[in-house]
Amino acid sequence: MVIMSRRAVLAAGVVSVLGATSFVQPGTASATEPARKVRLSLPAPTGKAEVGTTDLHLVDRSRRDPWVSSKPYRELMVTVRYPARATLDYPVVPQMPAKAAEHFDTVVSEGDDPLVPAGRVDWAATSTHSYAGAPVDRWGGRHPVVLYSPGHRTPRALGTLLAEDLASRGYVVVSMDHTYDPSEVEFPGGRVEPHAQPHETPENIGALLAKEVATRSDDARFVLDEITRLNRGHNPDAGQRPLPRGLRGAMDLSRIGMFGHSLGGAASAQTMHDDRRVGAGMNMDGGMLFNGTPIGSVFKNGLSRPFLLMNSDPFDHTAPELQPFWNNLRGWRRNTQLKGSAHNSYTDLVAQVPQLFKAGLISREGVIQTIGTDDPSRAARALDAERAVAGSFFDLQLRHRDDHLLDGPTPRFPDLRFVP
Repeated sequence: MVIMSRRAVLAAGVVSVLGATSFVQPGTASATEPARKVRLSLPAPTGKAEVGTTDLHLVDRSRRDPWVSSKPYRELMVTVRYPARATLDYPVVPQMPAKAAEHFDTVVSEGDDPLVPAGRVDWAATSTHSYAGAPVDRWGGRHPVVLYSPGHRTPRALGTLLAEDLASRGYVVVSMDHTYDPSEVEFPGGRVEPHAQPHETPENIGALLAKEVATRSDDARFVLDEITRLNRGHNPDAGQRPLPRGLRGAMDLSRIGMFGHSLGGAASAQTMHDDRRVGAGMNMDGGMLFNGTPIGSVFKNGLSRPFLLMNSDPFDHTAPELQPFWNNLRGWRRNTQLKGSAHNSYTDLVAQVPQLFKAGLISREGVIQTIGTDDPSRAARALDAERAVAGSFFDLQLRHRDDHLLDGPTPRFPDLRFVP
């Protein structure tokens, strides 16, 4: 479990959600009456389209796995979300598949400072607003593509809210799990691959994170290759599972963006540096320097294409962990910040931690440490602002539609600050 100080969180942008909080010890259930598991919910996306989804098991046989030397290939799981139609006859998918949820429960409840007590949250019961296998809505032509990379040790499932919201606004969103970095990845058949990177120490963490960002860039470029094959009529899934009707040819691969939380934000910048197919990027609260080690060559080289920083309070581009990168951004750039937010305000926990507090499973201090506020209405406003900013940014850069939200402060989002 990763447990880091707030300064370390802000400096590296590498803390996972799997630690550094405090829970409230619940009442002891009787031997004949086990404690009921809490079920969490996710707010619905804000766009006009319904959301369809499918998972892909992708295998890259051109490279060995960088973390498990016995594996002669790299395999990934990705979730593809897209605007859908005729969803009535298709099942809604859970936020996490069953085996992954079971493993996640053990991880978030272990160690000296767990997120929640073991066995008290039914992580597999959280429903999304995405319909498995629903046909693609092709109205309006092909859809821009956006990749998503999650935070360090964090599964892609905890980026569901922003991915669904962008899909409901007309994007094909491809969320990646970078195998052996997340707490777990579930593959077809229920096989779970847990986190398997070297133990982090003050001496090795800079080099380890730099390797992780390079690996994530390689993963993203491979995923783009496979999505390109899919768009041309091939099925890249290793098991050749059926694809949703209309997915082939539905993507406009001349309009590609990428965003990520924490280390995934740094990886988004590095991927843009390494692959010119990615035309716009967004880093949500990810530092790009740790213990003096740049996390990727983009830190010094910068970018000439549009890039947005969206940070928690009080982290911004003036910090040493971002300033050289910011200074070397030669294209369109903005740095927004959510007042009263924390590092994990940019994950699904911004909506779920208030529910954990209401259920008595996390302390007020733990809530504030995780998402910056114990006020549920302020947490909801933070999510509203994140969704609006992400949608506005990609609309502006990939669709050339300007709603002027990114021009400057607005009373619509009073907590949204623009860092000059």
